[in-house]
Amino acid sequence: MVPFSFCGREMQLVRGIAGGPNALFWPAEQALLVADLHLEKASFFAREGQMLPPYDSRETLERLATAVRLTGARRVFALGDNFHDSLGPARLDDRAAGMLAALTRALDWVWIIGNHDPHLGDNAGGVRVEELELGGLWLRHMTCAGAMQPELSGHFHPQLVIRARGRRIARPCVVRSENRLILPAFGAFTGGMNAADPAILSALQPATAIDALVPAHGGLVTYPLWRAAA
Repeated sequence: MVPFSFCGREMQLVRGIAGGPNALFWPAEQALLVADLHLEKASFFAREGQMLPPYDSRETLERLATAVRLTGARRVFALGDNFHDSLGPARLDDRAAGMLAALTRALDWVWIIGNHDPHLGDNAGGVRVEELELGGLWLRHMTCAGAMQPELSGHFHPQLVIRARGRRIARPCVVRSENRLILPAFGAFTGGMNAADPAILSALQPATAIDALVPAHGGLVTYPLWRAAA
């Protein structure tokens, strides 16, 4: 885990399998924050005729359980697009359903509703909200353009994309402005958007600086993405 400060709060980035961050731990709140799990995405595509291995939910939940053990979190806040669609909970196989039930029973679990799962039912466990304020930070699925309050969100699946020695390298990253953080996607079966994409930079306005944050060599590397004109 890599510590850093955001809006006067001490946070920790939790490293993922791909080398970038995939979750955020907030020690003062004993809270693990994850975005864009997209559980049951493979079964959604299978229903549409694209047959894919049906194990993405198990892998995502195993990663989540590992992050909980690593951090000692007592609370989990999932920042939207928790399932790939609102019917996803009903498609969980017995093993994945058991894993999710165990997690939501053991922890104070909050689902923030996303655009993929706006009608998430009661069978997912936990509590469902549109957004909430925690310790002076707003937790949402998608950043509220123009908002000035400190905020954590997801939705965009940001990745830092660089080219080195003729190779394209993409790593999940956190995108930060002065008062807002966008978390990378946590799910095992999720793509990514270039963190420098105009859609992300526009969503974080107003800002004077926007950076990508990636753990590296035990520390935090900051890559400038955008700067306001002098």
